[in-house]
Amino acid sequence: MGVKIFADSASDMPLSFFQENQVTLIPLRVYIDETEYEDLQTINPKQVFKEIRAGKMPKTSQPTPQVFQEVFTELAKSNQSGIYIAFSSALSGTYQTAVMVHEQVKEEYPNLDLTIIDTKCASVGFGLVVKSAAEMAANGASKEEIIDDIHFRSQHMEHLFTVEDLDYLAKGGRLSKASAFLGGLLNIKPLLHVEEGKLIPIEKIRGKKKLLKRILDVMEERGIDLEHQVVGISHGDDEESALEMKAMIQERFGTKDFYINIIGSAVGSHAGPGTLALFFLNAKK
Repeated sequence: MGVKIFADSASDMPLSFFQENQVTLIPLRVYIDETEYEDLQTINPKQVFKEIRAGKMPKTSQPTPQVFQEVFTELAKSNQSGIYIAFSSALSGTYQTAVMVHEQVKEEYPNLDLTIIDTKCASVGFGLVVKSAAEMAANGASKEEIIDDIHFRSQHMEHLFTVEDLDYLAKGGRLSKASAFLGGLLNIKPLLHVEEGKLIPIEKIRGKKKLLKRILDVMEERGIDLEHQVVGISHGDDEESALEMKAMIQERFGTKDFYINIIGSAVGSHAGPGTLALFFLNAKK
């Protein structure tokens, strides 16, 4: 029996990925007009972006302890080894809840063999960590080998992104209001990254063309062996910009492998439509 992989929906992988790779999905929750939805299961990202464009402000919350209790108990009963790969603890309480429930389930089932890892990653940057772990598990890698890979990718995954309007992040509590002052101001676009799991603004750039070029400049400064790694791109219902960025990266760095997906309902509720994010490794294993 191989290692069982668990991941939450903030990894922004499509539902088909979880189904096809036997990865257990832990859905975050999204609320629109007091109605509760489960990310990827009862709501999809396009619905969320449509609601935001119509003036709604979705709210999100972490998975319930009951969800963790069910899947962790099932793992214990199966006598299988498991790894839960979690969304950044600096952006959600999901990791802390999983740790708490793990301790509770282990009291009843001392044989529970589960490792929980805080990736400090988000969106497709997080998804690329999960994708690699799932591939290793499918190929019969040991639990220790998979854990080493998760730690390496989590520690060396760069996140570069821009948003259409910083107010979404500020209202959702993911960014200080002081950092959100330039939202929608004179075509000035923010460039942000993730540091220790938190969203940090880097600089302000006027105009989309200059912004995309600057993102690639930072990618060149931080990335390594970009030609031979999988580069992730996620977008807030703006596939055209994602494909434009892909073409620019191909031309500049010769990158061949990309993973592109729409930002999920939970992350998208805070990032908003028009977000564009880029993920790559800054070290070679």
